[in-house]
Amino acid sequence: MVLPPVVAGAALLFAFGRRGTFGEPIYDATEFVLPFSIWGVIIANTFVAMPFLIVTVEGAFHSLDERYEEAAATFGATPLQVFRRVALPMIGPSLGAGVVLAWARALGEFGATVTFAGNLAGRTQTLPLAVFVELERDRDSAVAISLVLVAVSLLVLVALRDRWWQQR
Repeated sequence: MVLPPVVAGAALLFAFGRRGTFGEPIYDATEFVLPFSIWGVIIANTFVAMPFLIVTVEGAFHSLDERYEEAAATFGATPLQVFRRVALPMIGPSLGAGVVLAWARALGEFGATVTFAGNLAGRTQTLPLAVFVELERDRDSAVAISLVLVAVSLLVLVALRDRWWQQR
């Protein structure tokens, strides 16, 4: 969460680029290239957004009352059943919040994406990258794309409003 996104993108490039620590063996075995591909966009966005999901879910697991899990185990539930039928439903709201936070972080990602996946129009260009390009070319297009992102953000806020108001 505190790693600058451009540094995250550079780390991904050094690790998974064609000459990277993991990228070279992957390329030699499969000729599959992660950087500057749609998979690069997915990996870069996942890399920078995943901490939001992990921190949220970790907090939920730490605050989970273990007595419910122990009771389920007492009644013969296997560890997998305890996880699936007791723990997972209890952390469901936190899991949902973490997914939304991670998605929102990925939606606005710029630095790691441009560093690891590039800004190839029609291939790896995300909406924030398109806004950046359009600011130089056509300000009205940049404003229009920005308004789309604002509208999506507003829709998410409206969809989650009940969650926030019920907790207070």
